[in-house]
Amino acid sequence: MGDPGGATGPEEEPLARLLCDVTTLTDAPASAGVLWRLAEPGRQMDANVVHLPPGRRVDTHVEPDLDVLLLVVGGEGTVTGPGGDQHLATGALLWLPRGCRRALAAGEPGLSYVTVHRRRPGMTVHSRAT
Repeated sequence: MGDPGGATGPEEEPLARLLCDVTTLTDAPASAGVLWRLAEPGRQMDANVVHLPPGRRVDTHVEPDLDVLLLVVGGEGTVTGPGGDQHLATGALLWLPRGCRRALAAGEPGLSYVTVHRRRPGMTVHSRAT
């Protein structure tokens, strides 16, 4: 119970916790796309586990605002950018700086990877002045 002055006591210390087992998610992925997403309240970053089935791709795009780390956790594939193609295999850690053009393609066994980047600010809705 809080004290009569309205204080509720000291804030709880944040705790480290296991979020998921990436190996279990990627051993037999149920579908293409995001298999897991970081959704903890108050976080400062976003993270996803993504799976591309064999032959599927993420078309060429540019992330103008955020650097992204991509860690391959299963399968293999290719990242294509202005410098050409780079082979990706389990264990590859790729830095995708903001503004770099890239595309991803899954190889024969598919491609599973973790992405981590700074959290985007939430959308703000403003009322129009009349």
